[in-house]
Amino acid sequence: MLALLSNDDGINAPGLKAIYTALADMGDVVLVAPDKEQSAAGHAITIADPLRVRKVYENGSFFGYSVDGTPADCVKIAVEAIMPRHPDIVVSGINHGCNVATNIIYSGTVSAATEGTLLGIPSIALSMNSYLNPDFSRAVKWAIRIIQKTVKTGLPLGTLLNVNFPAPEIEIRGIKICRVSDCSFKVSFEKRHDPRGIDYYWQGGAMDKNEPDKDTDIRAVEDGYVAITPIRYDLTDRNFLADLKSWEF
Repeated sequence: MLALLSNDDGINAPGLKAIYTALADMGDVVLVAPDKEQSAAGHAITIADPLRVRKVYENGSFFGYSVDGTPADCVKIAVEAIMPRHPDIVVSGINHGCNVATNIIYSGTVSAATEGTLLGIPSIALSMNSYLNPDFSRAVKWAIRIIQKTVKTGLPLGTLLNVNFPAPEIEIRGIKICRVSDCSFKVSFEKRHDPRGIDYYWQGGAMDKNEPDKDTDIRAVEDGYVAITPIRYDLTDRNFLADLKSWEF
């Protein structure tokens, strides 16, 4: 197996290093990740500037490549310019913090996997529902099971798996296959002033977790399940096609 590993937290993120070690036991791994955090970068790509790629070493041994670009840049340049052949799977993560509901639109973690899917490669995004606890050991064990099954079985062309693990302190009750929640991120802006008296705003907020539907990704993670959601990027609203064709412009 040849795997491509990337993320949006950056090449020094603990979740990336945790899954890298486990993937290396399964086969060959090429790690190509942003040189700094690119959370919420979405599916942006760099076209107005060159992409600088640097080799990164850990304890004197080659570790991977850092790219001064977005997660989608990393996957694109890895597949088309760095790797000896197309990988058998693209793995993105493990991300600090879950990527569920409408957050997946902004997620760099999911976008790295999406880029792999657009290139025709089975792809998985991995996230853990914790921003503080750096213990990824349990999430890694579940991730490897999911990766092995995906490599063996394959995915439909154009579909990726978005996987979210409960926080380390929550007992895992199993795996739940679920849909994307309709809940949204409730944005807030904290107004501040810089030393020159100019206003600036710090964007924050929290995900609305009041989800009554038991079949959604938010509810599954909150209830202690590993949530697996198949995501397909067919952006055409097929239900509205016929109505739109009837319009008289």
